[in-house]
Amino acid sequence: MDKAIIGKKVGMTQIFDEAGKVIPVTVIEAGPCVVVQKKTAEKDGYSAVQLGYQEVPERKLSKPEQGHLKKAEVAMKKHLKEFKLKNAADLNVGDAITAEVFAAGDRVDVTGISKGKGFAGVVKRWNAGRTPMTHGGGPVHRHAGSMGSGTDPSRIFKGKIGAGHMGAEQVTVQNLDIVKVDPEFNLIAVCGAIPGPKGGLVYLKSSVKVVREKRGEAGTSTNPQKASARVNPQKASARKR
Repeated sequence: MDKAIIGKKVGMTQIFDEAGKVIPVTVIEAGPCVVVQKKTAEKDGYSAVQLGYQEVPERKLSKPEQGHLKKAEVAMKKHLKEFKLKNAADLNVGDAITAEVFAAGDRVDVTGISKGKGFAGVVKRWNAGRTPMTHGGGPVHRHAGSMGSGTDPSRIFKGKIGAGHMGAEQVTVQNLDIVKVDPEFNLIAVCGAIPGPKGGLVYLKSSVKVVREKRGEAGTSTNPQKASARVNPQKASARKR
């Protein structure tokens, strides 16, 4: 079943599993969200639901936004986001979506706006190399350098790395594991890092990647052409057989 929710990044911490291993996690305050609009294949050509997150005073929304939410008979929401879900037909306008829809072990894709770094050079922005620091290199060690020939093609191709605005763009980190869910405080702990600063808006959705489980037990191959089947009598592992 497809799942989706809107939340905000709280920060990073660590959790110890049953074996005592440390798991770095990002804590997300997810929901509660409400279904504001429902798209159907008959009327709109596709199935999707629009979720609303974080209540806001009515005066802080525009007239069209107020009318849209009043039509759905839901409270005023600051953030709206549409999700294409396979089970969108099972949801109705006014339904509440909380962190409980997810469970430990689920895999999700997390989308957010990355931290803005301002204007950055090619070394920081694209990991470009610098010129040698010795023998009178001059004050251009971290400059972009040559951009190409001057006569032909007499221009710079699109996509050439260069200095410019770094960060502050939409980034999606895929296939992250949910380690823990706290329904009481609407918190979801996701293994690893996610884009954006603390307090930044994030979207969680069931991962599009399919994790295939390995079939059969791992063991030594009986094929003499494979390295796993060759036995070296000099190794201790071979003598223990």
